[in-house]
Amino acid sequence: MRIPEHIGIIPDGNRRWAENIKLSKEKGYEYGLKPGLELYKLCKKAGVKEITYYGFTTDNTKRPKIQTLAFTKACIDSVKMLSKENASLLVVGNSESTKFPNELKEYTTRRNFGEGGIKVNFLVNYGWHWDLENMFEKNGNEEKKREKTKILSRICSSDISRIDLIIRWGGRRRLSGFLPIQSIYSDFYVVDELWPDFKADHFYEALRWYDNQDVTLGG
Repeated sequence: MRIPEHIGIIPDGNRRWAENIKLSKEKGYEYGLKPGLELYKLCKKAGVKEITYYGFTTDNTKRPKIQTLAFTKACIDSVKMLSKENASLLVVGNSESTKFPNELKEYTTRRNFGEGGIKVNFLVNYGWHWDLENMFEKNGNEEKKREKTKILSRICSSDISRIDLIIRWGGRRRLSGFLPIQSIYSDFYVVDELWPDFKADHFYEALRWYDNQDVTLGG
């Protein structure tokens, strides 16, 4: 089976899951912690070289305060949990904003934990507009602006590589601003089940689907 080198994860459906079992919306986020760790272990075992988790966006911070506090705490707990594994860990997001948790600022420079190895990226207080704000120089000719290496070196998420496969839980068929440069040629697989209902089969089904795709990168 052809294994994607880099998988992007959009773990959607926490609030809907909580409502389905008669909990308040903010209670759903803590139930996403265990699936995140399980998925990391599955990716590592399968030979995936890089994973990027979508934590929360700058737009998500417009939600009610009780929810923003809950998903911020879930992201902090997730990153700290992953720091106990063998991983090269990086948190990417607007760390100059008051919405970025102070507890994660030490992770905004890539750090190796345990034996290192698989790259794990976590998007926290991430916004596509923030990511691309330095994409082009204010001066310079158009040819230079189109140079791929220069563009990639200017985006805020420049340490994150191109994504082969994006898996989104929760049934929504949209990227929601997820790494627009790195995902430009990504295959996109949707799991209808909500993120807290994660099962290993979701991951393996996505891999089987990906193996059957015709990956040409436009060529």
